Amino acid sequence: MKYIDWLNIWLNNYIKPSAKERTYIRYEQLIRAHIAPKIGNMCINDLTPIVLQSFVTELLNTGNLKTGKELSANTINTTISVIQNSLRTAHLLGIAKEYKANMIKRPKLKERKIECFTLVEQKKIETAVFNSKKTKMFGIVLCLYTGLRIGELIALQWKDIDLQKGVLTVSRSCHDKNGSIVFDEPKTVTSCRVIPLPKQLLPKLKNIKKNSNSDFVVSMGGNAVFVRSYQRSFELLLKKLNIAHRGFHSLRHTFATRALECGMDVKTLSEILGHKNPTVTLNRYVHSLLEHKAAMMNRLGKLL
Repeated sequence: MKYIDWLNIWLNNYIKPSAKERTYIRYEQLIRAHIAPKIGNMCINDLTPIVLQSFVTELLNTGNLKTGKELSANTINTTISVIQNSLRTAHLLGIAKEYKANMIKRPKLKERKIECFTLVEQKKIETAVFNSKKTKMFGIVLCLYTGLRIGELIALQWKDIDLQKGVLTVSRSCHDKNGSIVFDEPKTVTSCRVIPLPKQLLPKLKNIKKNSNSDFVVSMGGNAVFVRSYQRSFELLLKKLNIAHRGFHSLRHTFATRALECGMDVKTLSEILGHKNPTVTLNRYVHSLLEHKAAMMNRLGKLL
């Protein structure tokens, strides 16, 4: 059997029924863009460890379809997972004689550089949002003080916010698909979490809720807004404020950085961000933590 034929069977019968829709779409994209063109027409039993490793090396060196240069380590690791999982299932079903995809050596995953807004930029953003007549823009400030992902923000409903206790519950996320908004479970199990809200935000939230005609915290005409549309609104705001472009996810990074600067411990921050464990948080924000400690030591030095 050709590998591509098995991949189609595996996708539709083993991944689509059990995995999140976004996972299925991601796997299908990787198969179509990278796996099928290079090794899809090979017999499944001809996929030896050296063939698979050579394929991974090619991706690492020239796998980026836009630039012709290296493909990101994260994309390569996900592609390897597709290969390993599909071939493992093929072996268990007797379609592949042996399973040796576990011999693939994964490239070292490099954490992306964290981009966040400076305190001055953050204050400019907050001032612009508070002065805006569009209440939907308040979601930007909400992300700055809770670390929500954009999908979690768009899916957030008023029933998820307890204004008496001052807490916010994350129980769903969403993404755009073919002109509609698809709601699903959060990114991971630990993404389901309860986040304490700063007291300063509660009066504003109460006022927005009082005048809202929607179940959603961020809404337009009573309906939830599209993820891409909200990202675009954020981009236009940065442009208007003459602040260098950064992705919406930078709001989450900014929250994490400010939290560390204020002395929040890594375990608490990890729980608020919904990370799998504190190690993920520490690895991602180690530079921010070190910079903060260096600044503290410098201030201490001036007292000596």
